[in-house]
Amino acid sequence: MTEERKIGVLIVDDSALVRQTLAAILCSDPEIQVVGTASDPYVAAEQIHERIPDVITLDIEMPRMDGLTFLKKIMSQHPIPVVICSSLAEEGTQSALRALEYGAVDIIAKPRVGTRQFLEESRVTLCQTVKAAASARPGRVQRGNTVQPKLTADAILPAATHAMAETTEKVVAIGASTGGTEALKTLLEALPADCPGIAIVQHMPELFTRAFADRLNGLCRITVKEAETNDTILRGRALIAPGNHHLLLKRSGARYFVEVRDGPLVCRHRPSVDVLFRSAARYAGQNAVGVILTGMGDDGARGMLEMKQAGAATIAQDEASCVVFGMPKEAIKLNCVDRIVPLEGVAAAILANAR
Repeated sequence: MTEERKIGVLIVDDSALVRQTLAAILCSDPEIQVVGTASDPYVAAEQIHERIPDVITLDIEMPRMDGLTFLKKIMSQHPIPVVICSSLAEEGTQSALRALEYGAVDIIAKPRVGTRQFLEESRVTLCQTVKAAASARPGRVQRGNTVQPKLTADAILPAATHAMAETTEKVVAIGASTGGTEALKTLLEALPADCPGIAIVQHMPELFTRAFADRLNGLCRITVKEAETNDTILRGRALIAPGNHHLLLKRSGARYFVEVRDGPLVCRHRPSVDVLFRSAARYAGQNAVGVILTGMGDDGARGMLEMKQAGAATIAQDEASCVVFGMPKEAIKLNCVDRIVPLEGVAAAILANAR
């Protein structure tokens, strides 16, 4: 790829070490170019005046002007895809979630010193998130991703050899990535208090998922919580996979429950939508409804195919309402989607299939 076609990134963080670390990670990807670094929003504004980046990575807590104020100025004056790069402190977590409401594309955790595996996973997550943000700009041509080794759901759960018999109780499995936090808010707010039980994978860093679940719980008629192993899938309840852990749907008799499990990245993610969907195919079969929402990449496509083959109903968000039409598009290409609907129609489609 030529330099002119690289994704230009501006890094805004008051820590020189963080700026250096992020720049080194991003520059390791041949599709990405760091076009500038800034210690605060005022310096960033000067650099944007000289050259408009494709993507900005933005810290929340900074001197002179906080990240949220800067984000609102960007979105009102010259919208640029922004990725929040935040620490995991509780106050920072809440601020980062507010940033999504103000128009940020995604959240990532700041890389920190750890094992080689951890640093490699941080590199994969950061680079993929920046690419997703770049492709989320309206009218922008999506670039092909650098091919990277990735495991399938086999790494966590072997494929099923037979489907379960249908029962009267339905269970819903939902997968989302870039743009998914606000999409899930729209979807879950539209569901009635007696809707079928739901298990959700949203690509999100560790600890942010609990704050995200708590936020949704205060907005929705249904109960929303971060999933814990052995939590029962109940009507009127949604369980969200904890960041950095896979979520599996299980069944014992007539009872559906979830298991939270460690393991390697699957489709470059942990949690992985493919893992959730495969477990739904195996343990729910015809009793399941699979939903794939906005997101970059192909996580969830093969899992949705397995759900379809097991007799589940399958729904994909349409291109017009997606922030990034990647994951739904890949599932549609596999001919495993029953219905393609705008985001505002997903709740009704779920309820229609769950009757």
